[in-house]
Amino acid sequence: MTISHNTLTRLRFGMSGISAFLFIISVAFITFKGFNWGLDFTGGVVAEVNIDHDITSSTIKTQLDSALAQDVQLVSSNEPGRWIIRYNQTETIQPSITDVLTPISSSVDVLNSSVVGPQVGQDMVEQGSLAILTCFVLTMLYLSYRFEWRLALGSLVALVYDVVLVVGLFSLTQIEFNLTVLAAVLAVLGYSLNDSIIIADRARELLKGNPNGTTNHLINDAVKATFSRTLVTSGTTLVTVASLWLLGGAALEGFAIALCVGIASGTWSSISIGVTLPQLLGLQPKHYANNDMSNEEVCP
Repeated sequence: MTISHNTLTRLRFGMSGISAFLFIISVAFITFKGFNWGLDFTGGVVAEVNIDHDITSSTIKTQLDSALAQDVQLVSSNEPGRWIIRYNQTETIQPSITDVLTPISSSVDVLNSSVVGPQVGQDMVEQGSLAILTCFVLTMLYLSYRFEWRLALGSLVALVYDVVLVVGLFSLTQIEFNLTVLAAVLAVLGYSLNDSIIIADRARELLKGNPNGTTNHLINDAVKATFSRTLVTSGTTLVTVASLWLLGGAALEGFAIALCVGIASGTWSSISIGVTLPQLLGLQPKHYANNDMSNEEVCP
């Protein structure tokens, strides 16, 4: 089934409108609601315990929440009866994990316990922010070297959109934002850039090869030429990440969610923003024709 140029153009611009709406909503949630920072960033206590394996997670969490007066994170380990407990330190004196769990279990064995200080958490926030900023700067330099500024700007805006959409989802749902989620955000940066460059590179080739062509038709041709390849790569990656989401357990849930949303968003934004924004900014084949002429003039 072949999609006409008019239909594809309306589809691209409709996707752009939806993207703008989602971007504004995400920024609003990030600004006014914030994040549910994990202990990696806020500091706190992480303990691994071994108790009677017939005690359910709901019983353990109810007891921990009540005794420690906070929402305690409880993650099942690989072995039955082994649990990882994470909670924040407060100014008041808190009971030990052994004392808390003794009323519901006859045998409580604390295998290990560690404390992440607030200063360490602050350092992680700063280092994570620096990593994302560095990635953006290097990406901007690469795009400005490889593409005409309109196509480069489209790819960069698509990159920003994908990151904002992913972190906006975490702000909306208040899923814990920890170091594994930060790693997923950095992975999304690379994946989104890959999608945007593939379509932008094809658009550049068509614009160079058709100096008398129409920008709208050439960009539509670029989308059509790369769409099947994008579906295959994104689809297979999504299947893998979805399996990780379903089978990886609570410890990898945030990581898998961020990757799933980021991969889908990267495919979407490369079409709705990556090549549509340059068209709105007036990208035309003559811009590449002028570059080619200038290159010929300086050659001997």
